[in-house]
Amino acid sequence: MLTLHRVRGVGPSEDVALGHAAAVDGTRFAAIGPYEELLAAYGERARVRDWGDGILTPGRFEPDAVALLESAYWPDPREADTLGTEPLTGPALAALDMTDTRWGASARRGVQRLLATGTTALAGPFTHPAVRTAVARSAIKVVTGPPAQLRLAPGARANFAIFAEGETCLATSIEGRLVFRRR
Repeated sequence: MLTLHRVRGVGPSEDVALGHAAAVDGTRFAAIGPYEELLAAYGERARVRDWGDGILTPGRFEPDAVALLESAYWPDPREADTLGTEPLTGPALAALDMTDTRWGASARRGVQRLLATGTTALAGPFTHPAVRTAVARSAIKVVTGPPAQLRLAPGARANFAIFAEGETCLATSIEGRLVFRRR
């Protein structure tokens, strides 16, 4: 599916091209350039997503993903009254009965929180089977070393995030598929 992402600008925060947009065809960027030019080239065939004043940037890489997902428990919202809403570590984690099912559910909630920050790649590998399964099902990329430069260029994988002013993540895309969208 061809999608045209209309934003205020495109690029890493230190080099934003204002007035630019991105056309995504399937899993890859088809084009990046001035919105009016992309609209003329793709508009009749593309679904247009208007992100207002958002800035489309390369997705984030999370180097501490193993610690965040295998050494912390992300409470279920139904546990907020007793466990709070922030990840539990150390003695608080040790006090919980952590079954494989609970680890998997925690990892899914942790991945969702990471996607909500614009994360599209995680440092791995993951050793806990339930965590590894949850991460694999999310489609988020796992790398064992520093990732290759995350690029915004025609032909590159459409792994990106869109941020509003104040660094609030509006959307995260992995290979052209929106995996997080703020409501």
